[in-house]
Order: sequence, then structure tokens, then C-alpha cells
Amino acid sequence: MNTINETNFQFPGQKSVYKGKVREVYTVNDDLLVMIATDRLSAFDVILPKQIPFKGQILNQIATKMMKDTADIVPNWLIANPDENVAVGHLCEPFKVEMVIRGYLSGHAAREYKLGKRLLCGVPMPDGLKENDQFPVPIITPSTKAENGEHDEDISREAIIANNIVSEKDYLILEEYTRKLFKRGSEIAAKRGLILVDTKYEFGKTKEGKIVLIDEIHTPDSSRYFYAEGYQERQDKAVPQKQLSKEFVRQWLIENNFQGKDGQQVPEMSDQKIAEISNRYIELFEQITGEQFVKAETTNVLGRIEKNVIDFLS
Repeated sequence: MNTINETNFQFPGQKSVYKGKVREVYTVNDDLLVMIATDRLSAFDVILPKQIPFKGQILNQIATKMMKDTADIVPNWLIANPDENVAVGHLCEPFKVEMVIRGYLSGHAAREYKLGKRLLCGVPMPDGLKENDQFPVPIITPSTKAENGEHDEDISREAIIANNIVSEKDYLILEEYTRKLFKRGSEIAAKRGLILVDTKYEFGKTKEGKIVLIDEIHTPDSSRYFYAEGYQERQDKAVPQKQLSKEFVRQWLIENNFQGKDGQQVPEMSDQKIAEISNRYIELFEQITGEQFVKAETTNVLGRIEKNVIDFLS
């Protein structure tokens, strides 16, 4: 399968390129960003050695659909999608925090809770919860945006404002937008028989100083979903929830003695495991969008992307 590991394009008017864990972002003419979703898979802040077929297309198409479905409540950076793996939008200055919001005690929050912690990013978590129980009210638990492959770190609202990472005025807007997006995302998920468990949002400022949603939204890389049917029954029986998210990749890695810590080796990922992960991503696309996934042409995937982006820019 012709997957996308990395790109090295030279687009007309290109000024710079930034390569994140999964996306590669080209700055064009000092006002546009061309964001390409690769097929790389990241877990525990480590890029895994093998790519997942169609993962980039799936992430890009879910994120852009969700941007369009939330544009009436929160402004975003998106302008167009000239290719299945590409989003083009306004150049923004990103805020150096990720706005994580959690409706349920799962993932990182559950791992901290099991250690006896009842405060996450300065936000109290009530006693007496089981893993995957719903919080009385969704909690916002921000993290600092890691650079150069370092781990994201939990941080409190107070520390963000005190250290002037984000001004208080702007941070209040980020919180408001985060809650609005999570509410809308939960409503969209519910229509599809899913529960939006937790997610993260990133924001930036346009040249005009407008705060907008950037990056991705409600994808399996940034969000965790449970199936609504049977949720309470599984909780009552204290069995794992049936979920659609990247957590199943993390659990597989944990079972194979890898959590991104020094000295640990990434386990070998078989072709069967890669196909399984790809199919899980396709399943989430179809479940959350209600649309059938159409695989893009991958005979010459880099050539296809380059042509479509250049045609759009011209």
C-alpha cells in the first residue's frame, strides 16, 4: 500500500514547512497554510515506525467535516480541501496550549485517578468514580503544546494565565469555545450511537487578531468515543467499554511493554495489526460521519497531492 510517511513539496509561494507528529504544514505567501495529513501513527508522543493505510485521509476528512458542522458556533481556520489528505486555511499564530476536555473518567485521567490523584490540572475529580464513569460536569484539563517531540504536560488554568502563556481575556474565550465544541460534538456523536468521551482542541489567532479553531477536531487521534448502546450495562458489570479511538493502539503498546519511556523498544507491528488498525479508523469514519468511506487513489499518492494543491493555489 502506498502510504504517506513524509512529504517534501515545493509549492509556488512556499515560505516554510513545519513537520508535526502526524501533519506537515506548509506556509504559502505569508497568509495560507497547506496542511497535509500523513499516514503516520503517533502514540505516547512517539511516531511509530510503520504507517497506517488511509489514516491521513480519514483524519483529514473527519476533521474538515466537523469544522464545517461547527462553524456556526466557533470560527475556524479552514478555507478549502483540494485533496483527500489536504486542508488549506488561514495562517494563524497558534496558542501554546491544547484545550483538553473530558466528559468521562477515561485514558490519562483514569490512570491518574488510579494513582490516588483527585486533582487534574488544578480541577478536582470527585471521589467514588469507576473508570469510564461520567463526570457530573465535563472538566477542562489543558496541556502545554510540546515542541521537538517532547511530551505534552498537564498544566492548570491558573499557571497558564500566571505565566502569560495565554492572557486571561483570551483564555476565557478558549474555555467558552471548548465547551461549545464539546457540546456540539457530543450531540453529533449521539445521533450516530456514540458517546464523545474526551477530546482536545487547538486554537490560534489570525493576522486580524481573531481567535479561531485550528488543526483537527473530533478525529480518532484527538478524541475518544464509546458506543452508547450497552454503555451502562458494561459499567455495571465493570467490563471495558467498546470504544472507537486511538486508545486501542495505546493498550496494545502497553501490553507489549511500551509507553514511550526511555529504554523501551517499540514492538514490531505485523501486517495483520496494521490492517486491523486501518479498519478501525475506517469504522470510526463511517460511524461518526454516517457516510461510506471512499478510498482515495494511492497509486502515486504524493503526485496526486502535489498536483491538486498546485491546481488550487493557481
